[in-house]
Amino acid sequence: MNTTLHKPLRTLRAGAAALALTLAAVPVTMLMSQPAFADLANDKATVDAAKAAGTVGEQGDGYLGYVGGSADAATTAAVTAINAGRADVYRQTAAKSGVTPAAAGQATGAQLLAKVPPGQFYKPLGGSWTKK
Repeated sequence: MNTTLHKPLRTLRAGAAALALTLAAVPVTMLMSQPAFADLANDKATVDAAKAAGTVGEQGDGYLGYVGGSADAATTAAVTAINAGRADVYRQTAAKSGVTPAAAGQATGAQLLAKVPPGQFYKPLGGSWTKK
């Protein structure tokens, strides 16, 4: 019998057992809570409504911004969450491609600005809010 094939299997079994013990220690209420992507879907819906209302728009730096300078608490929370997710993606992209996170954001921002539908606001780098 080839023992080199069994060592990874033993390691996998040990890892699965450790995971099972860890999950057993987590309260059931935490395991039954809604997944994180549900929050993201709610945030996206909130931001989409704010974009349609002219409160929020896309910026050339790759982040969402407030057309009038501020928004209600729910919209602000959604924008903050989405911008945090975008920042993570820009950092990961920068690490993989050797550019700065700002450059990764600006490259994405250019693509996002091109896709802004008519009637919504956008703000190019160094520019001001414009309704498409």
